[in-house]
Amino acid sequence: MTANTLAAVPCAFEPQGEGRVSAVIDARSVRMEDGREVRLIGIEPAFSEKPDLAPTQALTAMLIGHDVRLTGRDDTPDRYGRQLAFVWRLPDDTLVQRELLFQGLALVSPTVDDKECAAALMAAEGTARDAKRGIWADPTVIKNTESPGDILAGNGRFMLVEGKVLSARQSGAITYLNFGRSWTRDFAVTIPKQALANLAAAGLVPKSLENKRIRVRGFVEARTGPRIEVLRAGQIEILGGK
Repeated sequence: MTANTLAAVPCAFEPQGEGRVSAVIDARSVRMEDGREVRLIGIEPAFSEKPDLAPTQALTAMLIGHDVRLTGRDDTPDRYGRQLAFVWRLPDDTLVQRELLFQGLALVSPTVDDKECAAALMAAEGTARDAKRGIWADPTVIKNTESPGDILAGNGRFMLVEGKVLSARQSGAITYLNFGRSWTRDFAVTIPKQALANLAAAGLVPKSLENKRIRVRGFVEARTGPRIEVLRAGQIEILGGK
């Protein structure tokens, strides 16, 4: 691809070098022949009870022995010394994150702040969901707020949760989106005060979400009932229907 072509491709940010993949560490981490450890950004691992779904094996088949190029907004390593990047397999320039999403072997992370990149990744996730590929063959992948026990069973995991917002209430520096009447049992979304401006810029005002069905993505926490903290607009999708 030329530089002009790359500029038009979603998630094709600043070049961060090339290299050959020598090992797969986990479902979104690889090691290069030169010793660098690369963390695939923009996705979260997809958990499934089905033994035939193995994201690590899929990543191994896609990348071991292949040359890749890396792109990203910032090449500063994380606290573990890993390079955070979008990974493009050569020579066909396949965006690995998008391919994993397309196969139903990953979920989109809300940390992607570039709208075009986020839209491309969400489209790949949606295609897999519609086709019931990978994790989407299991109808319980998206948890229902009416079954808080199922959500709580995923404590510490990145999950998708859907339901109708019963109320939006502020308590101190936290705004709560409540999906039930029991704060000790039912699911709720917590939004810290510093995140409200970011949500408002995307048209997501908590009060406006009352009586709407939404899908929330994030890490489940056990705080009396199950909770997901929302810090970014990409964590909330407004769904059709009542």
